[in-house]
Amino acid sequence: MSVYKSLTTSDVIVTPFKVNKNFIFQGANEITASNIGIDRFIGKNISYVSGSDLTGQIVSQSQALIYQSAKQLYYTNYLNGSNGSPVLTSSIQTDGVRIGQNGTQPSYVNYLPNTLLANRLFPTASLDEIGVISIPSNLFGEYIKPGSFKYEYNGTSNGIITDDGNGGLFQNGDKIGDIIYQHGMIIITAAGSSITGSVYSTAIYGTGVYSSVGSTNLDYLISTNNITCSFQSTMTIYESQYKCTLNPNEFTYTQNPSSISGSINSGIPYDFVTGSYFQPYITTVGLYNGANQLVAVGKLSQPLQSSNVSDTTVLVNLDL
Repeated sequence: MSVYKSLTTSDVIVTPFKVNKNFIFQGANEITASNIGIDRFIGKNISYVSGSDLTGQIVSQSQALIYQSAKQLYYTNYLNGSNGSPVLTSSIQTDGVRIGQNGTQPSYVNYLPNTLLANRLFPTASLDEIGVISIPSNLFGEYIKPGSFKYEYNGTSNGIITDDGNGGLFQNGDKIGDIIYQHGMIIITAAGSSITGSVYSTAIYGTGVYSSVGSTNLDYLISTNNITCSFQSTMTIYESQYKCTLNPNEFTYTQNPSSISGSINSGIPYDFVTGSYFQPYITTVGLYNGANQLVAVGKLSQPLQSSNVSDTTVLVNLDL
């Protein structure tokens, strides 16, 4: 015999929370595998010629287009300074008239990691190069967890790149580029480029310099087979909590076959089962849909005795 009780919307609470998964890939053959698909590119400030100057280990792309795409998407507001283009400023007279409007309002999103003052520089001299490591979304989920990215090449301390949790890439204490967490893009801007040795940031957050990584080292870290790439993905999952409340006069009969004398079909309940003070134990809660189809089963860690004088509530948590 089945026993049902309907739940109302007030009995269900849906709570979102973030979960992370750690990934570690070793060697070029592993990161370029069909079920992984991490690609590496060189971008170069040159004129685009169709079919020429190709880069990429999985998909071939133009070096010129890699350079221009990164520049447009992530650095447009920062071409005139690492802190972004100056915003519009003005004064308002006592009569409400706005005067003295100066500056250029940034007009691009550029996918900043947080609300802190961003510090980005992009090399714009002729023949400047950048490195791009592209992680597919099926690996990083919604975004790469800030502070979890690590890229090791050549197995030495000089070949370890990490992110600072605020969108910056660092090697040996110097900044070498930026990471776009929500796109899985790792962009190395200070390798054999015109911004090498440039100072970034302000007195508010402290100053630093861009690394002196050479163009030869950039070519190596993009093309070498001796690498280890690790990071944590981030996804939002939803936990549904169902509050199953039994009133004192509900579910007072046990479903345990041992309460029947004789066979289940022909026997009768023992006297103690029919007593007014009988309180059965709860061991399992089943959740059914509108068609009375069982969709989930919750097992209690130990039997819970129901009460005949007050409500008994069982909370069932279901991760979706």
